[in-house]
Amino acid sequence: MTATGEHREGAGSTTRGYGWWERRRSVVLDVWLALLSAVECVLEGVRFAGDAGVPVPFGVVFGLFAGSVLVVRRRWPIAVVLVSIATTPAEMGYLMGLVGLYTLAASDVPRRITAVLTGMSLVGTFIVAYVRLQQSVSVHAGDLGHGDWYVPVLSLLMSLGLTAPPVLFGLYIGARRRLMESLRERADSLERELSLLADRAEERAEWARTEERTRIAREMHDVVAHRVSLMVVHAAALQAVAPKDPAKAVRNAALVGDMGRQALTELREMLGVLRTGDPAVARVARVPLAAVGRAAAAAAAAAVEDGPRLREVEVLVGQSRAAGMTVELSVDGEVRPYAPEVEQTAYRVVQEALTNVHKHAAGARTWVRLAHRGSEVAMQVENGPSDGAAADAGLPSGGNGLVGMRERVLGLGGVFVSGPTDAGGFRVSAVLPDQGPV
Repeated sequence: MTATGEHREGAGSTTRGYGWWERRRSVVLDVWLALLSAVECVLEGVRFAGDAGVPVPFGVVFGLFAGSVLVVRRRWPIAVVLVSIATTPAEMGYLMGLVGLYTLAASDVPRRITAVLTGMSLVGTFIVAYVRLQQSVSVHAGDLGHGDWYVPVLSLLMSLGLTAPPVLFGLYIGARRRLMESLRERADSLERELSLLADRAEERAEWARTEERTRIAREMHDVVAHRVSLMVVHAAALQAVAPKDPAKAVRNAALVGDMGRQALTELREMLGVLRTGDPAVARVARVPLAAVGRAAAAAAAAAVEDGPRLREVEVLVGQSRAAGMTVELSVDGEVRPYAPEVEQTAYRVVQEALTNVHKHAAGARTWVRLAHRGSEVAMQVENGPSDGAAADAGLPSGGNGLVGMRERVLGLGGVFVSGPTDAGGFRVSAVLPDQGPV
């Protein structure tokens, strides 16, 4: 069984392996400890050979081999402790025993095995100490007046002194090392989690930037496209009637001026929201992380509060009539107020649908229908086939009108349907819940 040793590198460091050692100083330390242990065992082996009546070279070789086992203490701490226990009767390997028990307690060896080997070492040391002390007491029995308790107690104290300190210190070092590793792993885990959170926050920020750019583009389109389309239609009519009916040309010119002023007013209101609302709103394209969401929300809320209402649809229809379009407005159900975002969306749907009629179906008869139901409001704008005799105003189409209407309606949990009719016209229908999500 292998052990990890009591010294380790930090989790983020790069180490070069030296066999089972992780660092060069670990190699040096273990080699020096093995040399010291070998010298000790050799000296004690010479004495043991003399006492046992065996050749001295045998004691030297045995001591050298036993002491040098300490070099593998990090890889096989159990083997080192077993060798130290085996050499206990020969009264050699004290350094090997101390270092071996410390390494065993500090390693990842199961605690049951550590307890068994510690107990074996304690018993072996106690027996050797008891025998030596008993012999010493027997030799000097006449000079010493100790009782029967002296030898066992002193033997126990000696065995505990050689066994308990290295084991307790090794347990402390091992627990401290495991705690540091646990803290290091937790720090790495937290760092990974923070990195993931930062990535997600950056994704949310990018999404918020995109949403805010889309919302601003949609608002600009709704504000500018309708007004400018009517201005172009009136300008074309002004050009046509100016030589024949100067009075009508003056009225058309006045309408063009009024619409231009209305468009400028709406643009100023929108830009004022972006500039003076939340300071971060004006910099929404480059605001970092969570502030982008707050900025976008502030801009959207301010724009909704200052936006048009459903009651202004009648004025909107009147402007289209003044531009020469034949428009019929019908309202079903009891008129009641709705949430600001619902009313603004309903207004924008009707506005964009009328703008599309001006662009793509000049002279077509148009029907605008509003229906106030129990928990929803429905709107429909339908035009008949284009009047071929009507002059084309030559208005450009960006292709984003229907897309913007669909985004607005679906964003409030509503239903949006658009498409050509069997009569050759076009129909836009939308249903909005009474309280759509903000």
